[in-house]
Amino acid sequence: MLSIFLKSYTSLKKSGLQIVRQLSSVNFDIQQKHPQAQRPVGLPRARYGGRNAVTMLPGGGIGPELMDYVKEVFLEGGIPVDFETIQIDPKSDNNDDLEYAIMSIRRNGVCIKGNIETQSLDSAIISRNVAIRNELDLFMNVIHVQSYNNIRSRHKNVDVIVVRQNTEGEYAMLEHESVKGVVESMKVITKTNSTRLARNAFELAKNNGRSKVTAIHKANIMKLSDGLFLETCKNMSLNYPDIKFDHMIIDNCCMQLVSNPHQFDVMVMPNLYGSIVSNVICGLVGGAGIISGKNYGDHYAVFEPGTRNTGSSIAGTNTANPIAMLNASADMLEHLGHRVHCDKIRTAISKTLNEDMVHTPDLNGTAKSSDVVQNIIKYVKSIGGRI
Repeated sequence: MLSIFLKSYTSLKKSGLQIVRQLSSVNFDIQQKHPQAQRPVGLPRARYGGRNAVTMLPGGGIGPELMDYVKEVFLEGGIPVDFETIQIDPKSDNNDDLEYAIMSIRRNGVCIKGNIETQSLDSAIISRNVAIRNELDLFMNVIHVQSYNNIRSRHKNVDVIVVRQNTEGEYAMLEHESVKGVVESMKVITKTNSTRLARNAFELAKNNGRSKVTAIHKANIMKLSDGLFLETCKNMSLNYPDIKFDHMIIDNCCMQLVSNPHQFDVMVMPNLYGSIVSNVICGLVGGAGIISGKNYGDHYAVFEPGTRNTGSSIAGTNTANPIAMLNASADMLEHLGHRVHCDKIRTAISKTLNEDMVHTPDLNGTAKSSDVVQNIIKYVKSIGGRI
């Protein structure tokens, strides 16, 4: 049976029919030779009649209402995407919902998600967000932070790409209480994962015309773990002589970001530092509500707001900023190859924020979430373009 499938697959490839999707514009042909866990196997993406099936995980807090806005924009814009919506119960004492969500992402290949809460204190119930990234080997998180002209912020003309390791470091979830009152948490840094992250960061810089890559670390204290990460990045830089390489300690990096973010171009870093830096730099250009994040692996991609905030305190008030989630949906469309629809949404967002100045309270405006969405829909429906 396997030989018949392989022959059919080879025949289809020779005929020019593409049945396995290209995951992103970043070069992801770098493979782990010695994985820490079993690598996922890629499946043909779910696509029927020219439409893409996409897994949608609303998550908690403002996630469900933001996903409703995404669905509304896609419906009004005639965007050929069908969502398979799966809600994960944050209070669940088992992983059934999580396992079903992961199965759906494996089937569809692409997911858009809000931040998923994990309220159970049972040690057997792992963080849903971390589990999704680890199970699908989404080893790289990328956020592209750009300033909007008419959003009041600390700095103007910021344009930085942050590349974050997404599956190890302090998020390895390896903790134990060696003696009562003493907890040890293991930080895992591997040469294999550091190498493929560094290579993809340099490839991303090269493919996007960037001139510098800065590695963020704490190798002065964590000489073995962060030392390995830094050494790996230095060695990788030798393969890209046209791109300047620099490195900076994480605490100094945070100070430099808030004082002079323009010195950075592409930044690459381990997991925890990426969480910190992403939130700091998003705050510099307007806050958590506008920047999107992309999680990439060899076979799957998951799109979400860049700062991964739940926003529970403003859920249901019609004041949440929908821009980050809509930007995530535009990133998803670009990834799927729907470039025209992607450009329509991005243009509509830009006009709404920069020209019409329709801003939610987090951007010092008075508009409701629904006002922003309706203004974006107005442009999506009016902007022309060949599909």
